[in-house]
Amino acid sequence: MTAYTPPLSGKKGLVVGLANDRSIAWGCAQTARAQGADLVLSCLNDKAARYVAPLADQLASPLFTCDVEKDGDLEALVAAAVAHLGRLDFVIHSIAWAPLEDLHGRVIDSSSAGFARAMDISCHSFAALARLCAPHMGAGGSLVTMSYLGADEAVPNYGLMGPVKAALESMVRYMAMELGPAGIRVHAVSPGPILTRAASGIASFDALMDSAVRKSPLGRLVTLDEIAGLTAFLCSDAASGMTGQTLYVDAGYHAVD
Repeated sequence: MTAYTPPLSGKKGLVVGLANDRSIAWGCAQTARAQGADLVLSCLNDKAARYVAPLADQLASPLFTCDVEKDGDLEALVAAAVAHLGRLDFVIHSIAWAPLEDLHGRVIDSSSAGFARAMDISCHSFAALARLCAPHMGAGGSLVTMSYLGADEAVPNYGLMGPVKAALESMVRYMAMELGPAGIRVHAVSPGPILTRAASGIASFDALMDSAVRKSPLGRLVTLDEIAGLTAFLCSDAASGMTGQTLYVDAGYHAVD
């Protein structure tokens, strides 16, 4: 009998965006580690590190801070990850932010500065991360980011993040085209509503979750483990023939809304 080999055994990965034990990045890190990957993790700053360092310790993975708005932080993170791991086989990008005054208002009332910051942090940082990581993915690999249904249709109270996530999903397609010749695959995972720190900033988020439960074919919300399971699959060799897609894990809500 052939011995079982975990799907990510021997893979080296960088997971960006840990916030707490309910963050999507944490769920992805747990699953990737359980499936055999060696990881480097990042969080926003020293304040966040005090909360997530015990989580990183659980996975025996080094934790670094990275504020994508600070010049040199992304470069330092990737350099540290490569120094520790030797190479990169996958990168999971789970960062999203917008100023509350712009997020809670109408899109037509959003400030130019707020829109630009939301786009830079939530969207362009994925492209910047890919540019830095691609030279260290000599054997190919996977880049995965996180989106939401509001990228594809207008969702009440999602506001400014809808256009930003739409740009992110478009970025995925262009990056897939550009990086495909190097064997690097690019995807967006689009989870259903789940209560994370970032989601807590969205007005009437409880109503959004209630709607998802009522309307989704499975009649429930998805879990961190389910989101992480899809992400881990996309980082594995089993997904070697796939790239440039947005994949939903939302209990079927996107198909019926």
